[in-house]
Amino acid sequence: MFSLKPPRPTFRSYLLPPPQTDDKISSEPKIKKLEPVLLPGEIVVNEVNFVRKCIATDTSQYDLWGKLICSNFKISFITDDPMPLQKFHYRNLLLGEHDVPLTCIEQIVTVNDHKRKQKVLGPNQKLKFNPTELIIYCKDFRIVRFRFDESGPESAKKVCLAIAHYSQPTDLQLLFAFEYVGKKYHNSAHKINGIPSGDGGGGGGNGAGGGSSQKTPLFETYSDWDREIKRTGASGWRVCSVNEGYMISTWICNAITKSHPQRSDVYKSDLDKTLPNIQEVQAAFVKLKQLCVNEPFEETEEKWLSSLENTRWLEYVRAFLKHSAELVYMLESKHLSVVLQEEEGRDLSCCVASLVQVMLDPYFRTIIGFQSLIQKEWVMAGYQFLDRCNHLKRSEKESPLFLLFLDATWQLLEQYPAAFEFSETYLAVLYDSTRISLFGTFLFNSPHQRVKQSTEFAISKNIQLGDEKGLQFPSVWDWSLQFTAKDRTLFHNPFYIGKSTPCVHNGSVKSFKRTKKNYSSTLRGMPSALKNGIISDQELLPRRNSLILKPKPDPPQQTNSQNSDMEQYFREWFSKPVNLHAVILPRVSGTHIKLWKLCYFRWVPEAQISLGGSITAFHKLSLLADEVDVLSRTLRQQRSGPLEACYGELGQSRMYFRASGPHDTDTSGTPEFLSSSFPFSPVGNLCRRSILGTPLSKFLSGAKIWLSTETLANED
Repeated sequence: MFSLKPPRPTFRSYLLPPPQTDDKISSEPKIKKLEPVLLPGEIVVNEVNFVRKCIATDTSQYDLWGKLICSNFKISFITDDPMPLQKFHYRNLLLGEHDVPLTCIEQIVTVNDHKRKQKVLGPNQKLKFNPTELIIYCKDFRIVRFRFDESGPESAKKVCLAIAHYSQPTDLQLLFAFEYVGKKYHNSAHKINGIPSGDGGGGGGNGAGGGSSQKTPLFETYSDWDREIKRTGASGWRVCSVNEGYMISTWICNAITKSHPQRSDVYKSDLDKTLPNIQEVQAAFVKLKQLCVNEPFEETEEKWLSSLENTRWLEYVRAFLKHSAELVYMLESKHLSVVLQEEEGRDLSCCVASLVQVMLDPYFRTIIGFQSLIQKEWVMAGYQFLDRCNHLKRSEKESPLFLLFLDATWQLLEQYPAAFEFSETYLAVLYDSTRISLFGTFLFNSPHQRVKQSTEFAISKNIQLGDEKGLQFPSVWDWSLQFTAKDRTLFHNPFYIGKSTPCVHNGSVKSFKRTKKNYSSTLRGMPSALKNGIISDQELLPRRNSLILKPKPDPPQQTNSQNSDMEQYFREWFSKPVNLHAVILPRVSGTHIKLWKLCYFRWVPEAQISLGGSITAFHKLSLLADEVDVLSRTLRQQRSGPLEACYGELGQSRMYFRASGPHDTDTSGTPEFLSSSFPFSPVGNLCRRSILGTPLSKFLSGAKIWLSTETLANED
């Protein structure tokens, strides 16, 4: 029989088939498990996938896709997409690029575009609609926006409620620092109270620079206070343990009088009558924040100067600087002991006492000295960081006194850049650290509260304390926990002219004398009538919206002779060259008090100046300073011989921007571009321009910076 099989084909094609397009493949989302980086004691409480983080306000092409996570420490956005438009990021080792600490959240707003509803979420509140958008208003002026267009509606609702709940705790022991310390203690037998042994139990850490072994004194022990007395040469003082249990009375004016060498009367400064109270400072800060995050940008620019004046923030900064300078006169010229009086006793006095010491003692203008000053006059003096920073959402007690102190310090740094070892980046990062609920430095209202609360927590978690008085929390002064050694070099001020020995001797401020060898190259000449100085004729006239000359009940009276002597003191001081290693006094006229733009405008894209701002001078001077350091180290190495080369000194640099030289050719740390916001990046901050469905357009018209729960209570 014949076969029915078809004949085999005789044609063969030698052409390759067309390549398969990736359109179908690329349209499918990448399936990859995104996992957060968690600290010890940190747990994920809720999460949602397919979330879109908005980067630009006028387009969605730069938006990032990823997972939004809420933990007991932060909210974290995890993505594989590269950050667009951003060529440099100052990375915190504790936080990711898109992370926000829960204690940094000011307000949470949920939006539903379809129902055109929005609601401010508080703790233990219900959400009656499925959110399509989440807006996070941060205490550092950032605004972060997420979209849930592709997310599950119930998952989006749950993560919003979780963020609202965990960002507003009601109990101190619910803050993350307790879980962090407890977890680290249980997980390691070689650690003391959760901190690596040898670190001093959360001790001061090193200075800002990499390689520095000097520790910041915490003033929690006898030895810290004893070293401070020896540093100042106060031979007539001693340290005693009578107040170990916090039992001594603070009313010790007689003891202060007896301690003076001439037994002279003390000068009493009533701060409540001469300076704004904490409520006035808070009101000024709220107005300043409203001005900095207001939209639209063009309308804000039209009335910028008048709006800034109406906040009264700069006026209050000027008031604290002026009063502190007057107390410097009492100490340095009149040789009087000064007692600061206020009703609470640990708010205004902390700020004024610190500013006075910064002006008087050059040691406190170094990094280690400044940190020890904050530890001594703020932490150990019982400044209420817990309430004033509003970690537990007690808004009636919130007030940015510590930020005002940093702002006033920045004013001095701006006027005398060569007198300070630290930079304004250091001050800004220090302010940011108050919003991280990990460091015990800025977590409590007093050392007594820290001991009491940590002891109760240790008992509840079966943690054996031994001889320790409470858990030892990480110290903010251990900057290696937050930044690499390379990034910490940005804390150094290239203008600084250092001096190896302090100028305080035997506790006497009189020893601060200007000498020719320490004069700066700039003469601080005094215009006629002290026009730009501390006291001038124009300051005797009423100033619009001025707090200092505003009549208050029972103002402190000064005789004409006292005023005349003070004017003469300031006139003589400003007429001479400035000794950067002695007393420095601020110029407090309106032309010299400036807005701290790096702190308040770093997250505003429209305020960013590409290749401009003070960073350009900082960059050039850093290169010069590093070149001088390289030459100095090379000379020392040649004089010491080849054995010194093994020390590796030539590989170290205190500057972030390095000069190209025979031994130092590392330029990888230099970013591709500089801006006035450096080292921070405002990319992704949505504080400007109108966005449909968000509450941004209601800021200025509503006369409030944040939407109130009462205003939106009926909208859900």
